[in-house]
Amino acid sequence: MKLTMHAISVPYFAATLTNLSHVLSKAETWAIERKIDPQVLLLDRLAPDMLPFSRQVMIATDHAKGGCARLANVDVPSSPDTEMTIADLQSRIAKVRDFIVALPVDAFMGAEDRMVKLRVGPREMEFEGLTYLQGFAMPNFLFHVTTAYAILRHNGVPLGKGDFFGLG
Repeated sequence: MKLTMHAISVPYFAATLTNLSHVLSKAETWAIERKIDPQVLLLDRLAPDMLPFSRQVMIATDHAKGGCARLANVDVPSSPDTEMTIADLQSRIAKVRDFIVALPVDAFMGAEDRMVKLRVGPREMEFEGLTYLQGFAMPNFLFHVTTAYAILRHNGVPLGKGDFFGLG
């Protein structure tokens, strides 16, 4: 198999989003079984100055969607960040996964050398495609997925490495 920008991005993001969805389902079931309102988990955070669980999921999906869209040289779909429930977050994950897997493989041709420009707060950043994927999109995506997982573990949701990697 030839290594392509599509092959090293879309399947990775899609699989990890599937795993995130599984983790979220497991957390919801755990909360319901213990008669805990699952909404409580959405607002929890590991430290007072961190974003809550729901935002971690939103930002993770933004990096998957934005990363793949920019590499495929298509517009990044807008997401209003209005998800208030686990069902809303599940829907967001599914929409992003559906979007990225529908991107044409040939749209990624030459993406490793394509210049990617984006704004992060007041700062404009520019990367070659491969550097963007490996040094910005994937690390940021994984940071937020990992943080979401850690918030759930911190709350006692019985998750393991297998859940994170889709083996559980």
